[in-house]
Amino acid sequence: MIGAWAYINLALYVLSFVLYVRYLYTNNRWAGVLATTALAAGVLAHYVALMERSRWTHTVPYDDLYGSMSLFAWLLAVTYLGLEVYHAQRAVGAFVTLLLIVWTGMVMIFAPTSAPAPPARGPLFALHVTLNTLAYAAFGLSFILSLIYLIQNRVLKARRPGLTFWRFPALDVLERMSRSSVLVGLVALGLGVSFGFVWQHRLSGQFSAADPKIIITLVIFALYIAYLWLAGKAGWRGARAARICAFNFVLVLFSYTFVNLYLTNFHRYL
Repeated sequence: MIGAWAYINLALYVLSFVLYVRYLYTNNRWAGVLATTALAAGVLAHYVALMERSRWTHTVPYDDLYGSMSLFAWLLAVTYLGLEVYHAQRAVGAFVTLLLIVWTGMVMIFAPTSAPAPPARGPLFALHVTLNTLAYAAFGLSFILSLIYLIQNRVLKARRPGLTFWRFPALDVLERMSRSSVLVGLVALGLGVSFGFVWQHRLSGQFSAADPKIIITLVIFALYIAYLWLAGKAGWRGARAARICAFNFVLVLFSYTFVNLYLTNFHRYL
């Protein structure tokens, strides 16, 4: 089921994208303010759409792949808004909102038409999934920032920057924003995994890390810690660290899709 609020939030993301592009090309302050405002309104509408889905399914709104993907998009937008305010940078908003539009559109195309039976999971499970999805969203944002860094770095080396190029944040700002996003992701993932182990212990009376989803999640956690450590080293800062960050997110996508759909039983989507 796709409610009216889902279409409203998609329309607001499209409006925000148009305004961010205008801001990128004209550097008009009001275009930037309106872009941020439209994105914030889209986030609020998206939240209402998630709650609408929750009432329809009589459970958390992300119990299946569709709901999880929708939550991912919402948390990506929330994380980006936080970083935009913290770093006072709007220049990458067009890229983030473009991803939101594509991702949300895909979610709506593959939305189920019938509600699944609500399982009994509880608030601890909801915290576990929400924090893990927040981590994936933060890692997704760091991926976008790393790609922009690599593109901008290549343009600088080629000495052929265009007008739009000068409106992007400096390379060191992009790197700081990427590290901030990864740090948010690591904290969320650490807490999410911990809540998952506690929930598992309540269900079975034991802790087990043998599930493929748990194994790859711990690998992802270690790789992003390695990224933060290497990004602070003189010989690894810059493009090398950005490539590592981009590669790490490929593994995140593998975990989020293929592992959840085919390799795990305990974490498989309904």
